[in-house]
Amino acid sequence: SPVMDLYNAEIVAYEVASRPCLGLVTNMLGKAFKRLGNKPKLILHSDQGWHYQHSQYRHKLAEQGVKQSMSRKGNCLDNAAMESFFGTLKSEFFYPQRFKSVEELKAGLDEYIHYYNHDRIKLKLNGMSPVKYRAHAAGAAS
Repeated sequence: SPVMDLYNAEIVAYEVASRPCLGLVTNMLGKAFKRLGNKPKLILHSDQGWHYQHSQYRHKLAEQGVKQSMSRKGNCLDNAAMESFFGTLKSEFFYPQRFKSVEELKAGLDEYIHYYNHDRIKLKLNGMSPVKYRAHAAGAAS
């Protein structure tokens, strides 16, 4: 369960579990809030999975002042940025490999997301990685 910053398509937090459970998304939220800090006017978009509708998840968002947004039922286009990321993740990381264990998969995923954020260039970010794009924009703004 990842969180993407749509400003630069950076994966700011993610959590992996063997099945969809409430801990998957609450742990992911904790990581995201720790990384993002207290920023005003955040909106967190997701699909309509049961764990995103759970009162505990919604309460954690409200505590941080985060507005919740959800895709319309059966409409993947509402979450196109994440769907695109998942397609890229599958084609570049998951399909070309065979994993001997869940631990190996998780370690590889850590490496891939670091690569995706720091090294993988995106044409719509002027040929920069998400992290480099944000740093460049911050430097230009100061």
